[in-house]
Amino acid sequence: MLDGNPRLNLASFVTTWMEPECDRLIMAAVNKNYVDMDEYPVTTELQNRCVNMIAHLFNAPIGDDETAVGVGTVGSSEAIMLAGLAFKRRWQNKRRAEGKPIDKPNIVTGANVQVCWEKFARYFEVELKEVRLRDGYYVMDPEKAVELVDENTICVAAILGSTLTGEFEDVKRLNDLLTEKNKETGWDTPIHVDAASGGFIAPFLYPELEWDFRLPLVKSINVSGHKYGLVYAGVGWVVWRSKEDLPEELIFHINYLGADQPTFTLNFSKGSSQIIAQYYQFIRLGFEGYKNIMENCMENARVLKEGIEKTGKFDILSKDVGVPLVAFSLKDGGTYTVFEISESLRRFGWIVPAYTMPPNAEHVAVLRVVIREDFSRSLAERLVTDLAKVLAEFDVRASRVKTTVAHVTTAERSNGDGDATVVKKSVIETQREITAFWRKLVDRKKTSGVC
Repeated sequence: MLDGNPRLNLASFVTTWMEPECDRLIMAAVNKNYVDMDEYPVTTELQNRCVNMIAHLFNAPIGDDETAVGVGTVGSSEAIMLAGLAFKRRWQNKRRAEGKPIDKPNIVTGANVQVCWEKFARYFEVELKEVRLRDGYYVMDPEKAVELVDENTICVAAILGSTLTGEFEDVKRLNDLLTEKNKETGWDTPIHVDAASGGFIAPFLYPELEWDFRLPLVKSINVSGHKYGLVYAGVGWVVWRSKEDLPEELIFHINYLGADQPTFTLNFSKGSSQIIAQYYQFIRLGFEGYKNIMENCMENARVLKEGIEKTGKFDILSKDVGVPLVAFSLKDGGTYTVFEISESLRRFGWIVPAYTMPPNAEHVAVLRVVIREDFSRSLAERLVTDLAKVLAEFDVRASRVKTTVAHVTTAERSNGDGDATVVKKSVIETQREITAFWRKLVDRKKTSGVC
């Protein structure tokens, strides 16, 4: 009861609403252990069906009678760890066969990657080579990424839906550049696509966009079922192009639960509910259902974007093509910041994150609103209204500050002839006096906190 309202949590990409029928289905399966495949064979079959559906959605080169290679995970973080381990092991095997050292693997990403990539690099001793961002370009530059590739690069990771701005990286351009470099050097550096946010958006809204297994160097893709896969937190997926891309030695076979069971996960026991819920959504909604929901999300993002633009206070950083979100920064960092706006919006129940961009663009501070299935047009309009109230309050405060500055930045001092001399204070002195003024104002309004 003391937590925030999940529906008003605009920081998260994670699903916060499902149909009541699916809620009941989840509770009915909450006591099933997903890993016990012999005891719960139908759950295993549902997972395999989900993997096949996702593989076909991502244009994997598999025949109608072939089974896709993939696995359900607890989220994209685990999926990325598994994909990274597969790349590392394939690179090691190739280097050993060539009699070359295997002690310095690296992976190339943009500085905009989610923290799970840093975890993978640190946990599994892989150097992370990041392409720095720059003003106005907040995703990985394919040209600079390929420049960082060397013989020790196990893969280049591209992001389909940046956490920062929702933008899709140019995977096709990356594939073309990397193909040329591989021909020149004799390497076979592959690509992994982190489609945690965009994997369930691009196939429905931008079917002509080439980012998936249609590109020959894309060997694996992860996607979050608990984001735009429309399932509650706790499910992700990773799919490989073919069996050759997942080294057999990484797959364990156990028989102490009743039958031979292959397993490739970082954990063991976990609930079956989210796997079953994912299958429910696939069958319940189908391709057209997902398409309609994503189109509605994008329309609500457009409404919110237009409302924010009308305030005249912000620059929009997010793109029209990408994840349905709105990222925006103040046009000038005058008398208040995005962090103060974020804090003030909490009074109305909204959780809107404020953050700075990664290195080389860290001076840019951003607010971001993620549009999920349960974020309606009326909520978008209400958020704009509340944002306008906050801005009006800050503008009133700013006018008071200007009046205060007029009194504290100058002092009159009489000289020998009786004339007045104006003494201007430094910027830091002015800031300190203004801060002291507002602290006194706040202290007067403080209470003991006792109700």
